Amino acid sequence: MKQYLDLLKNILENGCEKGDRTGTGTKSIFGTQMRFNLQEGFPLVTTKKVHFKSIVHELLWILSGDTNIKYLTDNGVRIWNEWADENGDLGPVYGHQMRRWGKYTLSKFEGHEFYVEEEIDQIENAIDLIKSNPMSRRIIVNSWNPSDLPEMALAPCHCFFQFNCRPLTKDERIDWLMNFDHTIHSPTALKNAPEEVFESRMDELNIPKSFLDSHLYQRSCDVGLGLSYNIASYSLLTHMIAQITNTIPGDFVWTGGDTHIYLDHIEPLKEQMKREPHPLPKIKLNPEIKNIDDFTYGDIELLDYECHPHIKMKVSV
Repeated sequence: MKQYLDLLKNILENGCEKGDRTGTGTKSIFGTQMRFNLQEGFPLVTTKKVHFKSIVHELLWILSGDTNIKYLTDNGVRIWNEWADENGDLGPVYGHQMRRWGKYTLSKFEGHEFYVEEEIDQIENAIDLIKSNPMSRRIIVNSWNPSDLPEMALAPCHCFFQFNCRPLTKDERIDWLMNFDHTIHSPTALKNAPEEVFESRMDELNIPKSFLDSHLYQRSCDVGLGLSYNIASYSLLTHMIAQITNTIPGDFVWTGGDTHIYLDHIEPLKEQMKREPHPLPKIKLNPEIKNIDDFTYGDIELLDYECHPHIKMKVSV
């Protein structure tokens, strides 16, 4: 995660001091980007311990469409507690927008006109497009819904993401096949086989045809605390949707708008920057899961995560 440490260094050296909604104050830069090849490892920060359990449960909670913190608190996740009301409600935040975006359609009945509210499942629509039209440039999920912003406990920070399918070469498909079928002793013969024979063999074994890339735009980013969660969460989502759509996780691209360090995080982050990163861990999903709504916590496993100790930093609310 050298890219993450480089971003910290850039903000500390080049950021401007700004006031902010919380009253804490920040050092901030505007407009930055990082790219992670998910085939090289799972991009979870290793220069401090990151609570992966919270990342998984929050993502499952969002994907369920839930907007009450009960599921999170029942599973020991407290990251949304500061924003919930006395009933645990947060308003129409991420889960609502991704799975139940509101749409009003004009209808007529017996000469009367009226509007009927419908719901748009953006996650399912994205999955359907990846399967049916993988080269589409419209595989987008948007959480920034201006009409619902006043009712949200916290306006979406990670507010827009897009999927991209990138065709695999013949060599890449053969490499993927050999990872799963060790009886293939002559990849050259397979590569040189007639196209219809090659495609038949690939289809028979359900070998993917594309990488699945994703790109998140984050309008506001707390680099000290939130960014490590955001990178891991959307990388995990890319892995999950790749499995559902029979694609291979490719690149995760992260773009930040107001990318900031809170002033009271500066000293802890200077300590973190002295630490040498460990090799990236890996992610393992239950291969039997074929529907995005069927994933549970037990279906997601983090492997070989070696990290430095936790660094305590205060959440600005």
